[in-house]
Amino acid sequence: MEFEILGNKDTRSGFGEGLHELGQKNGNVVALCADLTGSLKMNAFENDFPERFFQVGIAEANMMGMAAGLTIGGKIPFTGTFANFSTGRVYDQIRQSIAYSKKNVKICASHAGLTLGEDGATHQILEDIGLMKMLPNMTVIVPADFNQTKQATIAIADHEGPVYLRFGRPVMPIFVKPDAKFVIGKADVLAEGTDVTIIACGHLVWKSIEAIKILAEKGIKAELINMHTIKPLDAAAILKSVEKTGCVVTAEEHMKNGGLGDSVAQVLASKMPTPQEYVGVNDTFGESGDPMELMTKYGIDTADVVKAAERVIARKA
Repeated sequence: MEFEILGNKDTRSGFGEGLHELGQKNGNVVALCADLTGSLKMNAFENDFPERFFQVGIAEANMMGMAAGLTIGGKIPFTGTFANFSTGRVYDQIRQSIAYSKKNVKICASHAGLTLGEDGATHQILEDIGLMKMLPNMTVIVPADFNQTKQATIAIADHEGPVYLRFGRPVMPIFVKPDAKFVIGKADVLAEGTDVTIIACGHLVWKSIEAIKILAEKGIKAELINMHTIKPLDAAAILKSVEKTGCVVTAEEHMKNGGLGDSVAQVLASKMPTPQEYVGVNDTFGESGDPMELMTKYGIDTADVVKAAERVIARKA
């Protein structure tokens, strides 16, 4: 299957455009930022809707509390800061003030994973999907490109309840059609195959697109699923694909522990035990460096998806 590249842009810009469009459509949408307006691409919303924008400064815990309070008056707050500060720094506030009471807060997190790059290990959170998916009432979404991030941002405004939306900093190819329909909890099958299922999220979807082309040259027909919603997980899509292929690779810019791979493994262990290989960061912190070089060093690049597919096919055989 050929994938048309529609351009190249960072996913955080998709969030910014989606948020601005929501501002035009829905007067209840408000935005809060922790001193990173430019980095989160929230400038357009701030400029056009200043009465609905709150710059809270470097006070992320207060931001979550404020967001929870705003929902009581019927507002739909979108919080914006780096993924590390959106989750690890404020886990208690999210758990107690947002998830426990099912507050309608949209926690929007940029600069996730290793591809934050030069800012290094203290900012490169690799455990945030696990932190958020374990919270009752929380929906977790990791879109694949600029267009899908914009679509997801718009879609979560209509979803009642807390959401964690995770996106990134680097410029990546755009392959999702601008008019594609984004359905929370419904995976997208990007390519059909019979030899191996590859389930990916975020930046690893593009890496997996590159990988299935290489696998095809080797005579391996891979099925590729863009699992943009980690919770609720589309178990039906997983089982339908794996029943056909008999083995699976999961690929994510996250720890192997606690992320997409573990969610898929839970489904398979209880419904259809299947050989599985993980492409993810192996129980380590990151470091400062070029984003793409870090992906290679830490084992979450195109070649790693290819090797994992070959390993799992061998196990199936």
